[in-house]
Amino acid sequence: MSTHSERLERVVSALVSRETENPPGNEAAAAEYIAEWFAERGIDADLVEEPYPDRPQVAVRVGGGDPTVVLNGHIDVVSAGDRSAWTHDPYGAEVVDGTLYGRGSADMKTGVAVGMLATADFASKFEEGDLDGSVVFHAAIGEETAEPGTKALLESGYDGDYGVVLEPTGMRTATSEKGLAWYEITVAGSPSHASHPDQGDNAIANARLVLDTLERYDERVREREHDLLGRAFATTTRMDAGVKENVIPESATITVDRRMLPSEDVTDVDAEIDSLLADVEADHGIRTEWERTRTYASAEIPVDSPIAEVFRERSAATAGVSTSPWGIEASTDVRNFVNDAGIPAITWGPGDLDQAHTVDECIDLGEATTALEVLEASLTDLFGRE
Repeated sequence: MSTHSERLERVVSALVSRETENPPGNEAAAAEYIAEWFAERGIDADLVEEPYPDRPQVAVRVGGGDPTVVLNGHIDVVSAGDRSAWTHDPYGAEVVDGTLYGRGSADMKTGVAVGMLATADFASKFEEGDLDGSVVFHAAIGEETAEPGTKALLESGYDGDYGVVLEPTGMRTATSEKGLAWYEITVAGSPSHASHPDQGDNAIANARLVLDTLERYDERVREREHDLLGRAFATTTRMDAGVKENVIPESATITVDRRMLPSEDVTDVDAEIDSLLADVEADHGIRTEWERTRTYASAEIPVDSPIAEVFRERSAATAGVSTSPWGIEASTDVRNFVNDAGIPAITWGPGDLDQAHTVDECIDLGEATTALEVLEASLTDLFGRE
């Protein structure tokens, strides 16, 4: 095993073994480990108490030249769920034949570890005068629940000229990503005893008309397409109604998952939902209310952005990854770089996105080692271009 692999395995194991599930947001143990890890190497690391004092983030800046590249990763993970379903302890960081198992191993503590090691390596290179540039490292909280962790770090001055969000893309370079918005639509009725159903107004029956309207809406939005991201969607994912077997329900709640393209703005989608439901009320007299409960904006940079070209070239040369332009259908914190801070940024990193949130989530440490090599070569190229 190479030196890179040995030290990478140690850092990934340490991160995975620290349970950082969100909700509720237990990132502090990982943040403290990361800060201590940098301190042991003589590198200043700031524990940032924005946006939440009890959930610190980590920010590091090394070098003093231009350009500045920000390496971003989140340290929160989704719940491990039913642990008895796992073959490997989700927080055991067990390594079998070069594969490390555990919650967050792919999404995205290996990406965090790769960012940590690259930052430390470039601190030495800058100090020795081998290169001129700067690296900023983020260990952010709250990505899994759309909280403003990365946004707060950027607003606190831990920004740069380029950004790399180290999510598991198999080292493909994503220059665009879909956004998503979740809507909860409440359909009104009025209760009565089920022995006299006509005395009430059944919210489930009313919801059928709303569901039909949403199905037609989905058909329309699927006609919107993006070269790299495919179609937009409006998918009904859940419906809750009723309180008891013999009571006509007075309300029903429908959840819609709306996947947005870079050409779509969430305020316009709000207006579309509002118009749909207004038509249902006008045509059928059915009262509804809606609330957008979570939002991840879509984001896009030019496919020929310098950072994208460098990462595509290096990933192809070292790992045989396709150089074709690509977009990621999942949502990441890259939107905070592109939309909020105006920083050209890509989503790129080791691991398979299909492993995210799965039972027996895992990462190939050999691929992760290659990713570290590609990352460092790409940064060297970027610093050499200025």
